[in-house]
Amino acid sequence: MAEIWVSTELQEYIGHLMEQDVTSKKYSSMVDALMLSDTEKTFQYTDELPSLPIPPLKQTLDKYLESTKPFVTDEEYGETERIVREFEAGLGKELHLKLSEKAKYKRNWLEKWWEDYAYLEWRMPSALLVNMAGPGPYMRDIWPAKDGTQLERTALLLHYMVKFWQILRQEKLRPQKDGQGKPLCMFQFHRVYNTCKIPGLTMDKIQYYFQTETEGPAPSNVIVTCRGHYFTLECLDSEGEVKTQPEFLHHLKAIREKCDQMPRGQAIGNLTTDDRTEWAKMRSRLIARHPKNYENLEKIQQSIFLLDLTDESPSDASELAWRGLGGNADNKFFDKSLNISAHKNGLFCSNCDHAPFDAMVLVVSTYYVHVKMQEVDGKWQGSTAVRQLPPPEELTFDLDDVLQQRIKFTRDAFKELCATVEVKTGLFTDYGKQYLKSVKVHPDAHVQMALQLTYFRKYRKPAPTYETATTRRFYHARTETMRSCTVEAVDWCKSMLDARVSSQKRLQLFLRAVSRHQQLMTESQDMNGCDRHLFGLYLTAKEEGLPMPDIFTDATFFKSGGGGNYVLSTSSIGYTSVYGGVSPMCRNGYGCFYRMDSDEIGTFISSWVEDEETSAKEFTVEFHQTLRDMQTLLDHRATSARL
Repeated sequence: MAEIWVSTELQEYIGHLMEQDVTSKKYSSMVDALMLSDTEKTFQYTDELPSLPIPPLKQTLDKYLESTKPFVTDEEYGETERIVREFEAGLGKELHLKLSEKAKYKRNWLEKWWEDYAYLEWRMPSALLVNMAGPGPYMRDIWPAKDGTQLERTALLLHYMVKFWQILRQEKLRPQKDGQGKPLCMFQFHRVYNTCKIPGLTMDKIQYYFQTETEGPAPSNVIVTCRGHYFTLECLDSEGEVKTQPEFLHHLKAIREKCDQMPRGQAIGNLTTDDRTEWAKMRSRLIARHPKNYENLEKIQQSIFLLDLTDESPSDASELAWRGLGGNADNKFFDKSLNISAHKNGLFCSNCDHAPFDAMVLVVSTYYVHVKMQEVDGKWQGSTAVRQLPPPEELTFDLDDVLQQRIKFTRDAFKELCATVEVKTGLFTDYGKQYLKSVKVHPDAHVQMALQLTYFRKYRKPAPTYETATTRRFYHARTETMRSCTVEAVDWCKSMLDARVSSQKRLQLFLRAVSRHQQLMTESQDMNGCDRHLFGLYLTAKEEGLPMPDIFTDATFFKSGGGGNYVLSTSSIGYTSVYGGVSPMCRNGYGCFYRMDSDEIGTFISSWVEDEETSAKEFTVEFHQTLRDMQTLLDHRATSARL
């Protein structure tokens, strides 16, 4: 299964922006002054970035061996070390040379392999199992749940979201840079809108329709769905400007009134929840049946994104997050790069296909939209005039009995699948980034240690852990795996469960584990982890038709997380109001995703219901207690320093 969720560069991105002097900026909006630029174009540095490197073979294998130690006995480790050293001296050396030769002719030797093998060859349903989701952050400060607000709020959200799309078209989004001022790759921002995955019999493909204004035109419609009906709505006026909130509201009211007076629609989006091969067959059948079916699919595929006017009203943030991951597929099209659900009680959530981009793209766009709406207090401030504009067009499909039955089958099957995952969102308010910086502990490393200790306390064993490390300082790069369950982290966890260990010793071990974590994160961001290199060696052997090396069939490989067996799948979503997550990688695992603010830590924890040993709700409660215990430990450090 693909290793998923968000890159970590947003840890510092927003804070870096806030430190800039914006007094001389001509923008009237603070967020525009911070995030937009008239002097740098969004994608201008892409081709200047260094090619993706390949680390030395011995370095990768040494790092891999070190990462396996928490999960195996001394005897098992000895056998694994023998296998690894034989690989290093023999077939591994040959594969490394072949991979290095490949890299000479590719700016990014990993890019196509990652898309194909991590996402596009995936045959199980993408929805719920691969796609990522996030609750809209607006409910906390400007838009609490309130009946009767769905259309008015959605119209304003739509206006600002299309504005952000237009910003990308005009290349006005300021290019992101790392802490040293070096550009990060912005290529993924080219893939979030006007994008759709197309199912294939053995492998899917991704269709991209977005272009910057310099490159050419891009479709400017969104798909609006309601009660199983699908409409295409043009978002720009004749002058190429984004329609106003009152104009979007006029269109949405017309769609809602029409749908409320009709039986439920064809709900074609349920087919996107199917097994990928079966969906490919149904799609071919759909296209062959009538030319308008193909035309309608093209309008959906090319659209900026899909907007779902759902009849559901989530009762809290956890249910909202759960419905974001799955929910009612009557109004979705999970192959679209972005689905936005507007609920009856005025709450929002998103669902994104993970294949074309990582979630940091949506974090940036959602953060921008959120701040823009904060600036107007969630209310439209412009003209209330509504011009005579072309109305939305309903997309109707010609369906035979086979297609209708498959829609019914997939609707029922997806409902059952959604019931297998549990999501719990949590908000820890005892402290946040400000406190952690005051005690000189990196916030991300602190939360990662808290996850390690929470799991160790609960199960009395360490968990193979994946944390996303961004590699966007390289051309078209995405992520590397940072294996955060280290020997140092386990030593500290053991000390916290041993009453004989003093607070001073526990603190010493904690700081040692944090230091190791930060070292490994820095190395991973420089493409000096081990997982992506091993992935390249594995695929080189596969494509060359060579015997599969023992290193990839050794039990230790899987015990330590290899092959997508990370029990804790984790990522920091940064220092913004935006958060979200995905389903766990393993049936006995957790998805643990978190954001940090000055005085709070927000989490999105997921687990599989069928595993009786895991519970997202219980893990969240225990995680909060762990954070409190860690504060006690750090306060002891501060007290000792004053004495």
